[in-house]
Amino acid sequence: MDKKALRAEIRAKKRALTEEQIVRYSEELAQKLFAHPLYQAAKSIYGYMSYNQEVRTMPILRQAQADGKRVAVPKVYGDTMKFLWLDDLNAVAPGAYNIPEPIADGPEADDETALVLMPGLAFDPEGHRCGYGGGFYDKFLAAHPAHPTLALCYGFQMFDHLETDDYDIPVDAVISAEVDE
Repeated sequence: MDKKALRAEIRAKKRALTEEQIVRYSEELAQKLFAHPLYQAAKSIYGYMSYNQEVRTMPILRQAQADGKRVAVPKVYGDTMKFLWLDDLNAVAPGAYNIPEPIADGPEADDETALVLMPGLAFDPEGHRCGYGGGFYDKFLAAHPAHPTLALCYGFQMFDHLETDDYDIPVDAVISAEVDE
């Protein structure tokens, strides 16, 4: 299946989820994340503000702060993305692609060992991912290769194998939640 068809299939399945399902699976994934060694070892979390039917990240980011971790989220500037420290998780507004991002333009996050939570449409057990097509995370990780990375997804976003391009950077771990069909 080519990336365009794959993206269309996953978007349709995500749109079919109810808000109650999204919240329930997100809570299950959050608990698995908090128990994961990559999360436990991290001093900082580079998260993302969930959009549409993505796994809800706000409770995860709040818990990370409660656990004493610093939180940063991405902000897009043209064709590049920077992570900005976000101490007040409410200080966001719709930005690029209508995705919530920090209102401020700083301070830029500077923890090269922070755990990066990776969004995406599809994943496989080797950590290959199909993103949304902008290449923002691949470009960021190519410039900052030391970051551990972890993706949270619904079970239908897991595939046995994904074809990837040379510039696609795999994630270190994928945690999925089985979805009632």
